[in-house]
Amino acid sequence: MTGQGDAEPRTPGIKDVAAAAGVSLGTVSNVLNRPSRVAPHTRARVEAAMAKLRFVRNDAARQLRAGRSQVIGYVMLDGRNPFFTDVAAGMEEATDADDLSLFLCNSANLAERERTYLGRLEQQRVQGILITPVDPDSPLLDEIAARGTPIVIVDRTRTVTTHCSVAVDDVYGGEIAVRHLIEQGHERIAFIGGPASVGQVRDRRAGAVRALRDAGRSPDGLVELETASMTVPDGANAGRRLAGLRAAKRPTAAFCANDLVALGLLQSCAALGLRVPEDLAIVGYDDIDFAAGATVPLTSVSQPRRALGRTAAELLVQETADPEHIHQQVTFTPELVVRASTGVGRA
Repeated sequence: MTGQGDAEPRTPGIKDVAAAAGVSLGTVSNVLNRPSRVAPHTRARVEAAMAKLRFVRNDAARQLRAGRSQVIGYVMLDGRNPFFTDVAAGMEEATDADDLSLFLCNSANLAERERTYLGRLEQQRVQGILITPVDPDSPLLDEIAARGTPIVIVDRTRTVTTHCSVAVDDVYGGEIAVRHLIEQGHERIAFIGGPASVGQVRDRRAGAVRALRDAGRSPDGLVELETASMTVPDGANAGRRLAGLRAAKRPTAAFCANDLVALGLLQSCAALGLRVPEDLAIVGYDDIDFAAGATVPLTSVSQPRRALGRTAAELLVQETADPEHIHQQVTFTPELVVRASTGVGRA
């Protein structure tokens, strides 16, 4: 049997603060929300009572009464990929500026997990949702927005403009990657990434094909190694598959759909005794911090990651504040950062 002395201590509320300071509930409320309305000596007495009682205001209850949260949710596609954490850092810059909190969720590229997180965020009455969706055209996104929670699509585009979106021109990114390899004199080029159902993979491959055509080459010459996902182990596995090709058919350069795949390929080359870039030149995509710090610094297509996240969050804040908000589709242009993995800086 539990005695009375074993009970959990009660969290002090504003009634306790009012009693300790000898003021009304309204005065405590004004100190919390409209301090300029309270005389300095009274405000000091209330603040001293708060400190003594270790009072912590209940913002959740206040926001529930107001029907509006000070929280924005971001459902990222893959928490293991530093690209998305960099995007989230950009979002945080914008939410901090507007005195908002950013809540991060990781769908792990699983539609059901994404659905669960979206449901939880909606139930918590978040101010809005930023999402890099598994399926950008999912009707669930429209349903949530129709119920009153604004949504901004991040690093993806939709076939319809029913939401704001922020993305990068991945076709152009693929084009400049393969154009660089062609200019380096490579005849046999591999494209490594997947699955093909991912829009970015398709767009980056389309850019690679466009670069080949612009150079007067047949797209059939592109050696394609599809991966199950875009992780370091997938890249390492692709490297083993590539090394197993006959020397006469083996590509001398590879364009990887993201940096994690490229880093896995780089590891595999080292394990198999293939020299980079002498035996295989490698270009990645995203230009995450690990790209420059790799054993052989990685040439990569750079996306403005923080700007991507910051712009998405700013659009969401604008939409929550303005009922007449007009949806915008913002597209950034990527740039190629050339390093040693394609021969630059080598003797």
